[in-house]
Order: sequence, then structure tokens, then C-alpha cells
Amino acid sequence: MKLYGSFTSPFVRHCRIALLESTLDYQFIETDQASSAKLSPTKRVPFLRDEELSLTDSSSILRYIRHKSSKPFLETVIELDQFCMVNTALDSSINLFFLSRDGVDIARFDYTIRQAQRINATLAEFEQFELPLYGPFNDVQLRLGCYLSWAVFRQRINIDDYPKLKLFLAAIEKEPFFIETAPPA
Repeated sequence: MKLYGSFTSPFVRHCRIALLESTLDYQFIETDQASSAKLSPTKRVPFLRDEELSLTDSSSILRYIRHKSSKPFLETVIELDQFCMVNTALDSSINLFFLSRDGVDIARFDYTIRQAQRINATLAEFEQFELPLYGPFNDVQLRLGCYLSWAVFRQRINIDDYPKLKLFLAAIEKEPFFIETAPPA
């Protein structure tokens, strides 16, 4: 099994954590934008190859890893909805990150303003989640941790006004699997 991705992607990081938790044999292959554009029809990371199987989205990769290791993945519709909500905030944050990096004034356009509002509204909703301060963590919590860690590091969000999120992030960042998958400094 080969997982392709970048060390900085929060989507890839979640897959790497799931693989570490699974003890399945795998190889992580660092992949840049040019390579992912050639190797994956979605032109993004992560993507996974396991013999004849090819998966191109972190959600399907996570489901596959959990299934192969006989572990649950998003057992309830509430977990699925919360997972999708984190993905929505993550997608919006990543889009704004790349647009800003390309020089787009994100405060100037209705679309980008709406993306920023979406992020703020979901952060307020995440603050209402029941968040553990120690593991084991489920996939909603892992995805949220990967998102918060990336977005704070990239200065896409400020969680000072969200004490529960701040405590949760501090707790999950101390977990060995989180430390092991942290992007290189």
C-alpha cells in the first residue's frame, strides 16, 4: 500500500495517523503539486494505491484503512455530519490560503467573504462539540485536530476566542501519533 501526499496537508496527515494506528504495511511517498497533477485525476493529495485499487480522496482512504484494520469509521450520521462540517471549514480555509498566496484580496469579493464567514461560523459550532482532552480520538476529532493545527500554523484562523478548541488542540498535539506526523519545521 502506498500513500502519496505532502507532509503539510491536513488531509494527508489524518491518513498517516490512521495508517500508524492500523499497523498496516504502507509506504508514504512525498508528492508535490506537479506529481499529484500527473498521478491523480483529482490533481491533489492524498491518493492511495494498493495493488489494483486507487483511491483519490482522504475520506475514502480513511474508510479503506479503517475497514482493513477492523476499526470503525464514522459510525453514526451525526459523526458523518460533523466530519463533513470540518471538511467544509478545511476546504474554505485552504482555498482562502491559496487565493491569498496568489495575491487575491479575499476581503474584496462576495465569494471569498462568504468563505471566511463559513469558517467563523463553523469554528463557533466546533466550540460546542464534546471534545476529549486525551485519546483515543475518533475520526471526527482527528480531522478537527488536523484542521486546527494546520489552520493555526498557516495563520488562517485564530482560536483565542474558542477556549474549548484551544484546550483540545493543545491536548491532541501532545499525542505521539500527532507528534510523529507533524510537518517538518
